[in-house]
Amino acid sequence: MAVYEQTFKPYAGALTPEWSRFLIIPRHALRQVFQSKLLIAFYAACFIYPLVAAILIYLHHNSSAIQMLRIDVRELLPIDGSFFQSFVMSQGWFGFFLTVLVGPPLVSRDLANNALPLYLYRPFSRAEYVLGKMSVLLILLSAVTWIPGLILFFFKAFLDGGAWLTANFWIAGAILIGSAAWILVIALLSLAISAWVKWRVVASAALLGLFFIPSAFGAIVNALFLTRWGSLIMLPKLIGAVWSGLFGSFAIFRRARDVEIRRNGQWQMVELMEPPLWTAWAMLALVCVVCLFLLFRKVRAYEVVRG
Repeated sequence: MAVYEQTFKPYAGALTPEWSRFLIIPRHALRQVFQSKLLIAFYAACFIYPLVAAILIYLHHNSSAIQMLRIDVRELLPIDGSFFQSFVMSQGWFGFFLTVLVGPPLVSRDLANNALPLYLYRPFSRAEYVLGKMSVLLILLSAVTWIPGLILFFFKAFLDGGAWLTANFWIAGAILIGSAAWILVIALLSLAISAWVKWRVVASAALLGLFFIPSAFGAIVNALFLTRWGSLIMLPKLIGAVWSGLFGSFAIFRRARDVEIRRNGQWQMVELMEPPLWTAWAMLALVCVVCLFLLFRKVRAYEVVRG
């Protein structure tokens, strides 16, 4: 049948709700992400620690296994706040390196191929586009951080009973808030770098550099001026302070070390303290605001003119 003989009608099917239309972005992005065998292998490795942690929790309640191994697991590794803090820290760094692999091409690929107008002329706002791209990282990172963390927590509560759950419910909040803060920071950093650097290798190197170069500079400042305020530009120190505050160990974290200095011809011991906890939260919030500003400066509709 010729085209002019066909009768065309507008689409009359069900429409996707406006609030969820941005989810089409992570659906296709995740499909492309898992085409890499290297990424699949690394992502699978991210679940080794949760598996080991689950075994340790189970051993605390299996007397026959404890007798077989001839190890007093309760004394070796108690399941308390420090156990879950170590879990959040370890999985947080797995999440960071996962972000280095996944994050850089999320926005840069669209900008390099002039694909951004194709997104924004559809019923997507800039905020929905950014949220859609960020949700790729949010989904991947949540699956290796706070979700297995809460599963381990409730597994422990199931074995120990309601009394343990009531006394330690704050640990669940610390796992969720600590992981969410870290995910938000590294996701925004990754997207901001991806929006301004088009080359994937350079963007990955820039993301790594933002963590290690300021840390080296901050360490130099601390050493030269006998202070700990240089830690405010060290992202690992900032998130470490946040995690310590949530798990109730900030007093130990804040006390750095004693330094021997010479004053008026006499050697004296000076106790150096890390900055207050609120400064770590403030600096991480500032990092997020700057990343959002850079993202919305770069992610905007434009007309592609071909000569």
